[in-house]
Amino acid sequence: MNTFVIGDIHGGLKALQQVLERANISQNDKLIFLGDYVDGWSDTANLIDFLIDLKTKQDCIFMMGNHEEMVLKWLKGEEDNELWRFHGGQSTVDIYEKVSEERKEKHISFLSELEEYHIDENDRLFIHAGFTNLKGVYFEFFKGMFWWDRTLWETAMALDKNIQEDDFRYPSRFKLYSEIFIGHTPTTRFNETTPINFANVWNIDTGAAFKGKLTIMNVETKDFWQSDSLPDLYPNEKGRNI
Repeated sequence: MNTFVIGDIHGGLKALQQVLERANISQNDKLIFLGDYVDGWSDTANLIDFLIDLKTKQDCIFMMGNHEEMVLKWLKGEEDNELWRFHGGQSTVDIYEKVSEERKEKHISFLSELEEYHIDENDRLFIHAGFTNLKGVYFEFFKGMFWWDRTLWETAMALDKNIQEDDFRYPSRFKLYSEIFIGHTPTTRFNETTPINFANVWNIDTGAAFKGKLTIMNVETKDFWQSDSLPDLYPNEKGRNI
């Protein structure tokens, strides 16, 4: 069995199907999804159906992302806001106008059961965005940091590559886990189209919400596979607003 981690998808079911095929994924493999399945391309509802079915066939772990948090509140009638709609939410609203109530309830159930984070047997942390508490995720006071924080990634990028872990300047958060896998901040913001690694933090979000590609990575070997660019897969759509 191999373990693979998948970056932010944002409704791009075609991209997910491509990377699963290109990575030659079998039902014996473990799949860890870092969140942001919704808000973007037109297959959001179909993607959720696909993920629900996939979980019945193999070992899958699904993280909560900031977009799931917002969509779940909207689906439950708790919150609606213009900023969310501008950043991909409107596409989700349009999609769910055509979704039956029964199907919608299944999606609400799926989204309600998403994980805040996952720590595997090798002390690797999988989380959508990051965390801020110096003692780790168990001690995070505001759980929303798990799907909104960017300070973990910013700290990793700013870290001097010559600083070793035993240096007093080395960030305490990085010492808590053997590796940390995140999404949330597209690598395309830094003119990179592939996963980026700083210290022990791996960013797997390669901009599938915008003009980038979806990435799946083997967590042991760091081999990765990518889909076609999402605008090529959905040529008549715009994806998320930047």
